[in-house]
Amino acid sequence: MTEILMPKATAVWLVDNTSLTFDQIADFCGLHPLEVKGIADGEVARDIRGADPIANGQLSRDELDRAEKNDKYRMVAQKSRHAELLKPVKKAPRYTPVSRRQDRPDAIAWFVRNHPEVPDSQVARLLGTTKATIEQVRNRQHWNSANIKPVDPVTLGLASQLELDAVVKKAAEKKAKDDARRGITDPDGPTLRPASETGVIEPEAEVEDEAPARRSDLTAADVWANQGDADHDDED
Repeated sequence: MTEILMPKATAVWLVDNTSLTFDQIADFCGLHPLEVKGIADGEVARDIRGADPIANGQLSRDELDRAEKNDKYRMVAQKSRHAELLKPVKKAPRYTPVSRRQDRPDAIAWFVRNHPEVPDSQVARLLGTTKATIEQVRNRQHWNSANIKPVDPVTLGLASQLELDAVVKKAAEKKAKDDARRGITDPDGPTLRPASETGVIEPEAEVEDEAPARRSDLTAADVWANQGDADHDDED
């Protein structure tokens, strides 16, 4: 069955302008009958403006009349003449001038050396090459491996700086999220290890010399005797 454009908007128009049953509208628009009933009750798609399927070429007037006369009949959608205009355009493969094609291996080698986190699919799309060629350059199996030198693709004219920055940034953010999810930290980051693991012996704390203890067993006679000896030494 051909998918119609704007199914809810089409259902709104059919509810408002035809006598079709909820089942007929639901079958044509690819919706659930209860959803169509909600549209009729004003509970669903309240702010959606109806789209006429006859005006946009998705339904013929004869098909609609036939369905209104027979509630068992199921309408068949026509291919809209607007469908081709609204279909997303697939981007063509990136074209690289012949004069620049021999530079692709150098740009691939630059990615392999400086940004291995960028997936091959992104490199292939940016440089207009293939995954097989990227793999050959990475494993040095390319026919011209001896002459391949890593060169920035911007310098070679194979990509703009904005395109390159966007690809590298996207890959870096994805890698950071994956590493955080797996609990991987930066191996180059600073870490502290206990002294027992490093083998460094910490110096013992210096102990200050204790002051000589005072003798509590000295008597007054001893003090005066010592003083006398000192005075005698001064006279000498």
